[in-house]
Amino acid sequence: MPIVSESPTPLVTAEHLRQFEEKGFFVLEGVIPQAHLEMMRTACVDLIDQIDERADEAGKPRTTKYFFSVWDEPQGANPVKDAARARVKEFVFSDLMARITQSLLGDDVYLSYEQFVVKAAEKGGTFAWHQDSAYVPFAHDPYLTCWCTLDDVTEENGTVYMLPYDRAGTRDLVPHTKLEDDFDLVGYRGDDPGDAVIAPAGSIALFSSHVLHRSGPNTTTRRRRIYLPQYSSAPLLDSAGKPLYIAEPFLKDGKRVQ
Repeated sequence: MPIVSESPTPLVTAEHLRQFEEKGFFVLEGVIPQAHLEMMRTACVDLIDQIDERADEAGKPRTTKYFFSVWDEPQGANPVKDAARARVKEFVFSDLMARITQSLLGDDVYLSYEQFVVKAAEKGGTFAWHQDSAYVPFAHDPYLTCWCTLDDVTEENGTVYMLPYDRAGTRDLVPHTKLEDDFDLVGYRGDDPGDAVIAPAGSIALFSSHVLHRSGPNTTTRRRRIYLPQYSSAPLLDSAGKPLYIAEPFLKDGKRVQ
């Protein structure tokens, strides 16, 4: 199998790498193939329908902020999730993601986590300023978040805002506090609004797990759908050697494992 980095047309350029080093993030616009985009949209809608049906059956209100993984149940436990996982795996282990992750993480790459993040129409809520690493309860090296847009993202529908390293004043993991009556952690309470990611569907905002970021509310009449795979150069293991979420090898010595 060929080494991934031998592709003649690099997706991640020297300028992208410079921006990632200096700011902690950059955006690749419109790079997700249409077939993969449609597969992920289908998986997302099927799972939202299942979540809503279960809420209705339990007599509970439907959520306005959906976040759900397709890897968090064993094979065979949920046929809808099994079908979604089969679709999603074609993207997370694709040549596109191999080329991107090798450029930023090196020749050894693992899938560490993944989830859909969806904001309901007209009332999808916000996410507070945080670093993704704050949700990992043990010491670890920064990993890579791939914020994949399944819809056009705008300030009106609750896009993500990044706080560059220089304006945050740090590249390190900072202390976070938990919001009252919410799952969100907060790592920044300053007045810098951050840089909004405005991009078409099929784009990927790539950022370090040490980059502070937030998102606004969805005030439009349509859902805002994001798929969020995260990759690392080594498995995220706790002190007992147990993976926090996923530890599926993707690249080994620059060659595809998956």
